[in-house]
Amino acid sequence: MNGSYSTTVSQSFGVYVHVPFCAQRCDYCAFATWTDRGHLQTDYMRALRSDISRANLSEVSSVFVGGGTPTLVDPAELADVLRAIPTGDGAEVTVECNPDDVTVEMLRMYRTAGVNRVSIGVQSMVPAVLASLGRTHVPANVDHAVAAVRAAGIPTFNLDLIYGAAGESLKDWRVTLESALALQPTHISAYALTIEAGTPLAEQPDRHPDDDDLADKYELADELLTTAGLANYEVSNWARPGHECKHNILYWQQGNYRGFGSAAHSHRDGRRWWNVRTPERYIAAVAAGESTEAAGETLDEITRRTEGLQLAIRMRDGVPATALSLEAMVAEGLEDLVESDGVRVRLTQRGRLLANEVSLRLR
Repeated sequence: MNGSYSTTVSQSFGVYVHVPFCAQRCDYCAFATWTDRGHLQTDYMRALRSDISRANLSEVSSVFVGGGTPTLVDPAELADVLRAIPTGDGAEVTVECNPDDVTVEMLRMYRTAGVNRVSIGVQSMVPAVLASLGRTHVPANVDHAVAAVRAAGIPTFNLDLIYGAAGESLKDWRVTLESALALQPTHISAYALTIEAGTPLAEQPDRHPDDDDLADKYELADELLTTAGLANYEVSNWARPGHECKHNILYWQQGNYRGFGSAAHSHRDGRRWWNVRTPERYIAAVAAGESTEAAGETLDEITRRTEGLQLAIRMRDGVPATALSLEAMVAEGLEDLVESDGVRVRLTQRGRLLANEVSLRLR
């Protein structure tokens, strides 16, 4: 590895809050979520407030509430959790939302607690594709959710999309993209369907995505989203200027953040750790005044720098030219995966499709 390179670590500090409850588990989901623990919601939200209060946080620059399905819990209880987090001026506060649950009243409650960004789990705007993914909502509920976002005065919203489901044609994907763009979002995340061990999808090879199909759909997404004025700033993320997700950028820049809730991860200056996995154990640990940490690790300098490069190459600004041998890329016939201005190296569109291949050659 080139010793002259050091990662630029964000000076911001973020908070992640995990809500582990779901009404139904999607076939592709491997997150720490449960469909049979709804009776724990009030105790869990109380534990979150206590855990956050005892952490004595300084002002944070971003908050992200994910899951699971945050919109399943009482919005007043979630708002109380958010109020326990000290946010600085200009802080970004995001809540993931299921379009089936969203109401204007819910979002107005969030807004009073500082929420200024929501991420709506759309995945597809084609009913047959939603069914293939194991999703329960209908496309009309996405329209209603976006209308509620605007009525509540929340200025930024993301639409989360997934491509590559079994039976999804390129035409279906175009319908999803065009329908999403018609809602004029400030941000779109478009993720290739991935196979996670232990999920129902993993056990059905006939439903696994095809690499060539994924490539065609990524190229279509990049074309349509870019033409619509959303710029690609990370492999799977497009945004209008000024609406990039600050919290995710914090992760990609190896910034420091604290996770609250069951299975939530944290990072500080090269040390990362994660909480106990189940909501019962999390509630019990907080009630007993004990640590919620399950395990952790401290990265050595080389590992940290390597991971920093692997994250940075996925972003619009890329990495220093010294971090990658362009001569070696040419020798391997991979020169079309990157472009360089002599100072920075960035992924081309094809390179974004093969970002892991480039990552292996960083030094």
